[in-house]
Amino acid sequence: MSRETTNRILMVRPAAFGYNPETAASNAFQSNDGDLSADEIQQRALAEFDNMVARMRNAGVTVHVFDDAPDYPKPDAIFPNNWFSTHDTGAVVWYPLLGPTRRAERQEGVVDLLSEHYQVGERFDLTHLEEKEMFLEGTGSIIFDRKNRIAYACISPRTHQELFHKFCRRYNFEPVSFTAVDANGQQIYHTNVMMALGRDFVVICLDSIRNRHERLRLEEIFERTGKEIVDISFEQMNRFAGNMLQVHNADGDPILILSQAAFDSLRPEQISRLEAKTHLLPVAIPTIEHYGGGSA
Repeated sequence: MSRETTNRILMVRPAAFGYNPETAASNAFQSNDGDLSADEIQQRALAEFDNMVARMRNAGVTVHVFDDAPDYPKPDAIFPNNWFSTHDTGAVVWYPLLGPTRRAERQEGVVDLLSEHYQVGERFDLTHLEEKEMFLEGTGSIIFDRKNRIAYACISPRTHQELFHKFCRRYNFEPVSFTAVDANGQQIYHTNVMMALGRDFVVICLDSIRNRHERLRLEEIFERTGKEIVDISFEQMNRFAGNMLQVHNADGDPILILSQAAFDSLRPEQISRLEAKTHLLPVAIPTIEHYGGGSA
């Protein structure tokens, strides 16, 4: 049976982190205001990255770090979950990315690093579909309930519905697609900024799902699979409260990784409900969130 969480994480240490104007058109979470130079942004992002790795390791999570190659600037390399995912069969899936500058992030060295520690099986390569402008950006686009074999995706320019269903058929997931928008009516670019799935809970911005039938279907599935709903507001979503990741330590204890900004946005009763189910590990990553438009 698939495990719902993992105690082993791979992270890419960036060589040239920064604001990417190419991806900003579909990512309303990105911002480029401020007086920092490119070097200052990179150095602050590195410090935040290294602190997050240390905090996770201290909590008992195994973290493999891959150093991004500096030969070609890749401002979003810190988010490798968008271009590949791993699966319990040993499969590694490579995904088609909307932003042309992001495609250089796909590096064989990452798979080589995995192969040093794990049995790597087939590679399912979807990258050729970029030519047809069909995009699916990994676990940004898809939220996996691996135990119950359900995959969730909000459709956007970065998440092609037909391709999502094709993936689900191949890997035996029940596809659950829906439309989610922010407070301004703009499509939310990635599912994992409005929804985070844990073993027995889901943090989600239900107000972003305007279609009543889609929302009811989600609520019914969450009830059926034993996920208590922690509903967050648009304001909390904008502070990355939907962009969390539950893992576990070597003893199997659940840990919810989230940014300090996300934690600070939560109400006391939301914190209490989450703490009843998992240990919270907030980490400050303001530079990464501000310029990269992504979080934990």
